[in-house]
Amino acid sequence: MAQNSVFLPEQFLAQMREALPAHLSFDDFVAACQRPLRRSIRVNTLKISVGAFLDLVSSYGWQLTPVPWCEEGFWIERDDEESLPLGSTAEHLSGLFYIQEASSMLPVAALFADGNQPERVMDVAAAPGSKTTQIAARMNNRGAILANEFSASRVKVLHANISRCGIHNVALTHFDGRVFGAALPEAFDAILLDAPCSGEGVVRKDPDALKNWSVESNLEIAATQRELIDSAFHALRPGGTLVYSTCTLNRDENEDVCLWLRQRYADAVEFLPLDTLFDSASHAATPEGFLHVFPQIYDCEGFFVARLRKTRAVDPLPVPKFKVGNFPFAPVKGREAAQAQAAANKVGLHWDESLRLWMRDKELWLFPVNIEPLIGKVRFSRLGIRLAEIHNKGYRWQHEAVIALAGNENSFALTHHEAEEWYRGRDVYPEDGPSQDEVIVTYQGYPLGLAKKVGSRLKNSYPRELVRDGRLFTGNSRTD
Repeated sequence: MAQNSVFLPEQFLAQMREALPAHLSFDDFVAACQRPLRRSIRVNTLKISVGAFLDLVSSYGWQLTPVPWCEEGFWIERDDEESLPLGSTAEHLSGLFYIQEASSMLPVAALFADGNQPERVMDVAAAPGSKTTQIAARMNNRGAILANEFSASRVKVLHANISRCGIHNVALTHFDGRVFGAALPEAFDAILLDAPCSGEGVVRKDPDALKNWSVESNLEIAATQRELIDSAFHALRPGGTLVYSTCTLNRDENEDVCLWLRQRYADAVEFLPLDTLFDSASHAATPEGFLHVFPQIYDCEGFFVARLRKTRAVDPLPVPKFKVGNFPFAPVKGREAAQAQAAANKVGLHWDESLRLWMRDKELWLFPVNIEPLIGKVRFSRLGIRLAEIHNKGYRWQHEAVIALAGNENSFALTHHEAEEWYRGRDVYPEDGPSQDEVIVTYQGYPLGLAKKVGSRLKNSYPRELVRDGRLFTGNSRTD
């Protein structure tokens, strides 16, 4: 990237010169903004341990450098990006890692700091899903997450990423984040508000990010952020934790928004300092205990993170005037539930008491038990995972359920070539097929989907919208 390709408005630079703490150099700041961003990934510990992942990719020639604030996070350097995009590797397709900017791993680290173990969490602006999937991994797929996204087009991407990572404790909503304080008062143990912002921190990834930058625009955005944090604060239970973050650098959208909240609810807001979140956190700490990450400090995107505790209840907001609509699901109980669970177990799908069976028409779903108190108070776009469709001959198991619930039994390992064919949506013809009629096909020990045996072929059930073409898998010449 050429030195002058990143657009930095004069007024922005003047503001940053003012904002930089004394121990940081302005020249270093400008130089860091001009440097291309290092890529980073986060191992999905719902599927694989960090150690097992490092063993699995050890022959690939990937250089992995640990991210200080996330045990599962690594900066990655690899030579074959041109010939094989990171998103087309086998490990990415099977959900073993998520491509996530290192600084965006900070808010979730802050949310779970000091042993915080929330049971019900809201991610207010969740797409494309990097933080929702990170939260789910920290919760070990238990409890419940309400992941909200205002942009309709991004809800689909959010669901696809949740599904690929094998997550089943999420409920999706599609609202303006300002509704939740009134609609779901004191409903959450922890809330992440990664607020829409002016994006001053992302110039290393997007050189034109500041083309339309102005102080006036930043102030308008800050006004919306104040409404969002106010709403989130009302949706938080007393004693709960709220993390507010942005990928921008000005005070108006960062420190001032948090200070405004404390001023508004003086004895109900406590700032929880983040200066000991990781070894070198103090380099980015502000006097209030927030983290204001300028890009040169850790060689990542610019970022801001604040952690607050709600120390007491506050006056509720007016009850919202919107229709939730009928909830089209009914719980499945008794013999019917036992029958479905036995059939699922037989094919290799298992779940525990944190999930409960519900039914709509001929569809079976699994909902996180911890979200049930919110049913009837808010309209969901999608809840939990779709387990199966019921038909005359039994159950048609759904792809997302197989990815999330598959155990080790009833599985059939595909070769490297067969796995590539599977992701291309093609049927597979193994030399020695399985004895069962329906098997969970795996590669490297991880489920790719459910296949039906028809003669000598395994019929592909990979969802059409996920089918890939082009070069797949590792650039190595390794075989099975």
